Amino acid sequence: MKRIVLGLLAATALPLISLGAANAADDKPALIYDLGGKFDKSFNEAAFNGAEKYAADSGVKYREFEIQNEAQREQALRKFASDGNSPIVIAGFSAAAAIEKVSTEFPDTKFVIIDAEVKQPNVRSVIFNDNEGSYLVGVIAAKASKTGTVSFIGGMDVPLIRNFACGYVGGVKATNADAKVIQNMTGDTPAAWNDPSKGGEIAKSQMDQGSDVIFAAAGGTGIGVLQAAADADKLGIGVDSNQNGLHPGKVLTSMLKRVDVATYNAFKDGADGKFTSGVSYLGVKEGGVDYAVDDNNAKLMTDDIKKAVEAAKADIISGKVKVHSYFSDNACPYK
Repeated sequence: MKRIVLGLLAATALPLISLGAANAADDKPALIYDLGGKFDKSFNEAAFNGAEKYAADSGVKYREFEIQNEAQREQALRKFASDGNSPIVIAGFSAAAAIEKVSTEFPDTKFVIIDAEVKQPNVRSVIFNDNEGSYLVGVIAAKASKTGTVSFIGGMDVPLIRNFACGYVGGVKATNADAKVIQNMTGDTPAAWNDPSKGGEIAKSQMDQGSDVIFAAAGGTGIGVLQAAADADKLGIGVDSNQNGLHPGKVLTSMLKRVDVATYNAFKDGADGKFTSGVSYLGVKEGGVDYAVDDNNAKLMTDDIKKAVEAAKADIISGKVKVHSYFSDNACPYK
């Protein structure tokens, strides 16, 4: 699809990318990706896929921008808002301060932030119950492990990723109380989201300690984790987008985080005049998080695994199982 340069970002002289003008004058959606790029095969790409589906279904084009540094979040938000784009979806908790500021400057513009809460009358905050989806893949990991040792690799060490880890350990321990779960974070700066080499190194270290199933919640860094696991004939677990196809038969499953649906719904609600602000929580019950089964991992998902994870899913939906959240008390009870 042809893209044209629309102008320069104030102060940085960086171009904004467009997929063309909207069909309707009042339907001008835009999307800003988090660090790591839109083709990270994970979080950003899920947002991209949702925007692409909206464009295909509606015939309306959207604008997009891939930030290269922290300062560009606020600049891109202000540029799109100044140009009349709305709704503007921005991916990632790190955008909270920028959207808090810019949304007050443009009260008639609709904004959406994914993975953080911003309390403004023109902002929709979409929060996923990542711990619940991680619990499900934890059940799957425990059932599939032959060594009784599994592991987790997070990207940037922040509460959001600790929440993934907490849910994962909870699912593993609920399935096999004696299981060992190794946990490592990639770093404490945004660079941790896009370091496949380091992800691979951490994965190798975990496998040396006996892990035979590794769940990576690390954005682009996770690509290196899945590669290392596949190379060692172990199993990886993808995140956000369905990553099963990256290494068919070596990716046990992927924890789906429906950022694509959140993006699509934001664009559509804006076009239909049904946009609402406030906080939207999406967990297993709401279809916001899940696990992936397709032709690439069907043979790995035995009847025993499927029975166990579907039972866990039903228990979460019914309320019988309440998955612990790291945000409850800034800690995780699982050891």
